[in-house]
Amino acid sequence: MLETTIIETQKVKMKKPILIEGLPGIGLVGKIAADHLIDELGAQEVAQLFSPHFPHQVIMQKNGVMRMVKNRFYHAPGKKNDLLILVGDVQAVTSEAQYEVTGKILDYCQKKKVSLIITLGGYGTGRVPTQPKVFGIVSNKPMVEEYKKYGVVFGESKGSIIGAAGMLLGLGKIRRMPGLCLMGETHGGYVDPKSAQAVLEVLCKILGIKVDSRKLDQRAKESEAFAKKMEKEALAAKGVAFPEQPKTDLSYIR
Repeated sequence: MLETTIIETQKVKMKKPILIEGLPGIGLVGKIAADHLIDELGAQEVAQLFSPHFPHQVIMQKNGVMRMVKNRFYHAPGKKNDLLILVGDVQAVTSEAQYEVTGKILDYCQKKKVSLIITLGGYGTGRVPTQPKVFGIVSNKPMVEEYKKYGVVFGESKGSIIGAAGMLLGLGKIRRMPGLCLMGETHGGYVDPKSAQAVLEVLCKILGIKVDSRKLDQRAKESEAFAKKMEKEALAAKGVAFPEQPKTDLSYIR
């Protein structure tokens, strides 16, 4: 496996699917929201993505069986649009790797005739918000007014969106695929289920669905434990000691 590969685990016909991306990033906001959405909708895995750009390790599971580090696609049927939800263990971290992995994801999306890309993440501000705002950025100007009505705040976020949340929109636009990024306001130095809940609530309004968000705190704890384990193992492979104190700048988004 010398290049990024997507393997379908089951073939499903999809109705104008919307891609929802929630890979690990700042505060694990997007990951927590997307993982919770999968559970609440009972979405079924349809494909797995493997890449030589992911860490060179396998994960030991409680049942005694290992598994590869990967990203996964899940499918959930909808009334007007089906959902294709992308989650995973890690992201590619170099520029070249992001371009390749994102390209493979978009190839798969075009094959499934994805009509809209929505990426999820956190927007680090360095402070703890009382009520997190959900900032937005879109690939085309007319989309701004379309999503303002759902409470998405445009024009206040600054900087850049690093990683899949930004690259899917950027490379997707080149392929004429419209995109929206929802970013939950967060401190940026810790896992933030409250921000994930704010993002999920706005996303559900946009999609016209309802989910129960009461279990987000538990999901946040599980996601944080897994993320720390992955980072510790990756650093150990490089001969670098794992820091006792958490990082103040979690990677990937902004």
